[in-house]
Amino acid sequence: MTEMEKKTGVSLDAVCGIVRQAGALFLNREAVSRTTEKGRADFVTEVDVEVQQFVRDRLAEAYPEVQFVSEEKDNDDVNRQGLMWVLDPVDGTTNLIHDYRASAISLALMNQGESVMGIIYNPYRNEMYTAQKGYGAFCNGKQIRISRITDMEHSLISIGTSPYYKEMAADNFRLFEKIYADCVDIRRCGSAAVDLSDVAAGRLEAYFEKRLKLWDFAAGMLLVTEAGGLVLNCDGGPVRCDMVEDIVAGVPEIVRLLTGNYF
Repeated sequence: MTEMEKKTGVSLDAVCGIVRQAGALFLNREAVSRTTEKGRADFVTEVDVEVQQFVRDRLAEAYPEVQFVSEEKDNDDVNRQGLMWVLDPVDGTTNLIHDYRASAISLALMNQGESVMGIIYNPYRNEMYTAQKGYGAFCNGKQIRISRITDMEHSLISIGTSPYYKEMAADNFRLFEKIYADCVDIRRCGSAAVDLSDVAAGRLEAYFEKRLKLWDFAAGMLLVTEAGGLVLNCDGGPVRCDMVEDIVAGVPEIVRLLTGNYF
């Protein structure tokens, strides 16, 4: 048991077991088909609801003193300076609906507004990403590191289109074109959690997206930093871990280039 686990009273292995069990729900296509539209390009399926309920119930049983923040609930009553879980039950719901197979469960443990434990589980790849503050980042128990590429010319950059904010499309796509012209290529996955875990694993040199929600990046940000990466906002400043934030994550040299020269 790490000092972080002793300090928080949370067992990383036990929580990973809960998340892994919840991931099996992604394969229930009947539940996926029961979908509600919350807003423009914003959907919730029965799988989102079932994963949230399963994880919340199991965590409440094991750690009743820890608060709970999630995409599919009202979070107004949470003291964000206390110990709290931050869950995205399905990061990449649109992908799930289309059976695109690029979705993940993202769960972070935050203390005093800072992520101290992060878990991202991609059931399609059977990849369990974990990080504890100060202890490194891992995939299926094997330590991972960011890419060694440090120049834009050879960098693979993943973009996020902020699909809930279609009014940003013109500015976003001008930015994408500018970056595309200078890097080796760009990618668009549709799940911040998957992109951030791929950055941590060294598959991408950087990922960015504007107006992400806390549950989209709370776990992945810790994974990236513990893998040796850097996470800033688009202005080049520190991420505030507010409920909505712009995120640029990746190899430190590439993140600084992006925030200094493109945004």
